[in-house]
Amino acid sequence: MSQPLPLSGITVVSLEQAIAAPLASRHLADWGARVIKIERPGKGDFCRDYDFVMNGMSSQFAWTNRSKESLAIDVKSGEGKRMLDALLPKADVFLQNLAPGAAKRLGLDAQSLVARFPRLIACDISGYGVGGPYSEKKAYDLLVQCEAGFLSINGTQEQPAKCGIAVADTATGMYIVNGVLMALFNRERTGKGMAFEVSLFDSMTEWMSYPAYYTDGAGKPLVRTGTRHATIAPYGPFRAGDGGVVFFGIQNEREWIALCTQVLNDSALADDPRFCTNPQRMQNRDELEALIEAKFASLTAAQLIERLEAASIANANMNTVESFLRHPQLHQRNRIGQVDSPNGPLMSFLPAITIPGVSPVMGKIPAVGEHNESIMDELGIRRAGAA
Repeated sequence: MSQPLPLSGITVVSLEQAIAAPLASRHLADWGARVIKIERPGKGDFCRDYDFVMNGMSSQFAWTNRSKESLAIDVKSGEGKRMLDALLPKADVFLQNLAPGAAKRLGLDAQSLVARFPRLIACDISGYGVGGPYSEKKAYDLLVQCEAGFLSINGTQEQPAKCGIAVADTATGMYIVNGVLMALFNRERTGKGMAFEVSLFDSMTEWMSYPAYYTDGAGKPLVRTGTRHATIAPYGPFRAGDGGVVFFGIQNEREWIALCTQVLNDSALADDPRFCTNPQRMQNRDELEALIEAKFASLTAAQLIERLEAASIANANMNTVESFLRHPQLHQRNRIGQVDSPNGPLMSFLPAITIPGVSPVMGKIPAVGEHNESIMDELGIRRAGAA
């Protein structure tokens, strides 16, 4: 029998759209929180229309919106305000990522709500945070990647590249969850709610700390190195004799010696003054990589991985997304589940956290306004047009 879910009994009301806030509330729903998603009447969250590849549903919406109830209301209308006024006293958590300034004009910003409901945990989610010259600026994931300098360190020497996933939104979603859980713990001790904010820019600032610290300390930026590491060598892709490509990384001197003696069969190389420390290997990286690939020319990719494994050197295949979907680590550990949706069952990965004896919620992805009637009945609110 599965143990109780850790967030059972917690109600989250989330006035959300796009990725960051919906991803955060989905993580809370995974572990038992009741999440009431407020979206626009009609088309709902615009993320529903990003694509139609999953049985006619958006892949990004399917990722971020399982296990929720959809309440489609216009929060500016009298009926919408009446619904919120009835919902908020029952909520433990309120999330919102409205356009800059919109929440405050509606009295739905975190500080205003916690003043009205002292046990509420409320989070404002924005592009650039409150204050500063960018506080009213609209923000999307790629644009924040640009502003935070991420593109300047990502890509090849010739061409910067955006991250292939919504990295700013994902980072923000995780910090929202972090803040909610801290606030819930604090409320258990003090009985008081909490107002806090998370922005995409602040989240990317944290994730950009290493390149920023390096640049500040070295007086020069990290260079873009494509699939190679910017400051560690050897670390990246190497061609085997059969044309296959294997990635591996050397993080310390023990691994360097193991690479030389057990993989390259060249123990003298370990003490070569050109390569015996990481700064020297970086300084002479092109020469080192040419030397390594010359020795790999007699090995297949499979033989190379076998040697690296035997030497306890971390390595990887460069999988495609298709091969990742067939990955034995996913299937043998049963990491792929299924959820229902308005368009039928869809594939869905299990949450990254595994708790022994506790099964996460893998509930339905809701249709727009699917739960309007049940929520209104629960709140004792008469529906418009009802007798």
